[in-house]
Amino acid sequence: MKAVNITLTFNGQTEEAFNFYKSVFGGEFIHIQRMKDIPGPEPVVGAEGEKILHVALPIGGAVLNGMDIPQGRPQSNRGDNFMITLETESEDETTKIFNGLAEGGFVMMPLAQQFWATYFGMVKDKFGIQWMLSYIK
Repeated sequence: MKAVNITLTFNGQTEEAFNFYKSVFGGEFIHIQRMKDIPGPEPVVGAEGEKILHVALPIGGAVLNGMDIPQGRPQSNRGDNFMITLETESEDETTKIFNGLAEGGFVMMPLAQQFWATYFGMVKDKFGIQWMLSYIK
């Protein structure tokens, strides 16, 4: 396992929240990407395109990640609007952990190659905890 980090999810307030966290903790964003940056034949436009796809702020030895929930998906609720993000070391490790967490849970996004990761998936375990698993070669 490379790292365990936290991802906070918001209903369109990610940019505001992360500017606040940056003012509190200091530092600079190491990554910020908007929904309009998603490649594909149908670009995300308007207010939805300006939402944050991913932002990352280093804090100590960890990274605080954030994202806005895309239109059409269940909205975040204050107090449980987070995911534990696991950065894995191989596709095999990713698959093993993902399948273990999915047992009795719910697959939110199946493991697959994504434009931002070699192998990525999202799952809610049987206790309601949301996980994102990411392997990048």
